[in-house]
Amino acid sequence: MSWLLRPLIGLGAFAIMALGALGRLVLFAGETLGRAIRPPWYPARLLEQMALVGWFSLPVVGLTALFTGAALAQQVFVGGSRFNAESTVPAINVIAIVRELGPVLAGLMVAGRVSSAMAAEIATMRVTEQIDALVTLRTDPFRYLIAPRLVAATLMLPLLVIVANLIGVMGGWLIATTRLGFNSSTYLITTARYLEWEDVRSSLVKAAVFGFILALTGCYNGFRSSGGAAGVGRATTNAVVTAFILILLANLVITVLVFGA
Repeated sequence: MSWLLRPLIGLGAFAIMALGALGRLVLFAGETLGRAIRPPWYPARLLEQMALVGWFSLPVVGLTALFTGAALAQQVFVGGSRFNAESTVPAINVIAIVRELGPVLAGLMVAGRVSSAMAAEIATMRVTEQIDALVTLRTDPFRYLIAPRLVAATLMLPLLVIVANLIGVMGGWLIATTRLGFNSSTYLITTARYLEWEDVRSSLVKAAVFGFILALTGCYNGFRSSGGAAGVGRATTNAVVTAFILILLANLVITVLVFGA
């Protein structure tokens, strides 16, 4: 009978390992937030991170939103034509982009770019003992390194998502008016008619949560790295994978539990 229990034992060990890792991540976040609310603060570091997270991520987020919005409009048109519902393209396109695709794709793209960079930078500082040097100089690494990144990502990702939503809708409008035979003004009027404040609020809440998650995973994996160059590589990989999984999980939780009604 032992062979029957081996899969259950392996599943239990994986569950315990996953819960332990999640618990350590939560404790790390709590310690960072607890220290960040007390001075000293570093506004220059915050502004630097806001530029890195927001401005320099804008091209990749914008291109992703443009291509996704255009492809979504084409697919909705093809699907709607099967039951004579081609006119639903503007409504479905704007709802899908604003409520789901805009924040999720922006979060994933920024995670791939920013979370990995944060993990690599902090991990390099860890293995080269620069973090220990900060402590020696009486500088709290949580306040100086981690808190500005968490705050910057949490503030900037909603702004990126607003831009992504606009570009995604314009991508759908572009393909609809140039290839699918839609009238430009009718498409935009229908888009505005079906967009509700609840859709925008859902998008912004998701964006803020995703920004916090991707910065937290990058800082956590970088801060806990060890083992030289190989450790930096592991920290970078773990940061991106963890950020992707937690963003998708958080998206499901927020969609079903918070805005599911």
